[in-house]
Amino acid sequence: MFLLNGEHRHCVDVADRGFQYGDGLFETVEVLQGKPLFFDRHLTRLAEGCRRLRIPMPDTVLLDTEARKLCESSERAVLKLMVTRGSGGRGYRQPEQVIPTRLFSLHPYPDYPLQFQTDGIAARFCEQRLSLNSSLAGIKHMNRLEQILARAEWQDDSIQEGLMLDTQGQVVEGTMSNLFIVKSGSLYTPPLGQCGVAGIVRELIMAFAQCSKLPLFEQAIDQTAVLQADELFVSNSVIGIWPIKRLEAQVFSVGAITRRLQDLLNAARMAEV
Repeated sequence: MFLLNGEHRHCVDVADRGFQYGDGLFETVEVLQGKPLFFDRHLTRLAEGCRRLRIPMPDTVLLDTEARKLCESSERAVLKLMVTRGSGGRGYRQPEQVIPTRLFSLHPYPDYPLQFQTDGIAARFCEQRLSLNSSLAGIKHMNRLEQILARAEWQDDSIQEGLMLDTQGQVVEGTMSNLFIVKSGSLYTPPLGQCGVAGIVRELIMAFAQCSKLPLFEQAIDQTAVLQADELFVSNSVIGIWPIKRLEAQVFSVGAITRRLQDLLNAARMAEV
């Protein structure tokens, strides 16, 4: 199901700069019991992305109304929102009058096995590196070729996620997720000032840690630190929190801190509905 600029159609102008150049942003939102979860946080991130890319931000009340209308009959689904700079001629120069395109699409919720949350997943390190660019770091822009290339590195269904390093050799995130490690009772996550996506669930987890007095450190993490972690997990808006039970040849237990954060996230999700 699609909603393009408020109308039920699915044909985007071929001159749209999102199609031509990836000139835009997107949000991926979990839908539960007809409600787009944490949608206010998604809109806040979208607004920051629009500010950085100098795309006029669509009216937030309009976006909220359209999203809730599209989701109201879905028990569980995934809502995707794309905002582009709109249509323009050939060349990188933007049109003098920018009229953003907004596109909502509603998708079935992925049929992930429950044990991914309970028992954990297998992961690997990717060869593809993330480029450093502070102008684009943190926002969810439409240029995802690095993640696409990284995900193309394996076809083994027994591996659910790949961890990506930046060009300086620091571990940053998964191909579709943010990364956390637990060591000696403290929680660590890589900084995202040079690359990576500042995930909504990442933001929530950091808030949970602060509220529960769990020591939290946002600092550079290398492969050795990841492999020596006591607990390891990844997160995003669709999967929630997935523990990592195996990374390369290293095996991990699903620990108490991961379980506590899963419980806090599930409580926050239910509070949204």
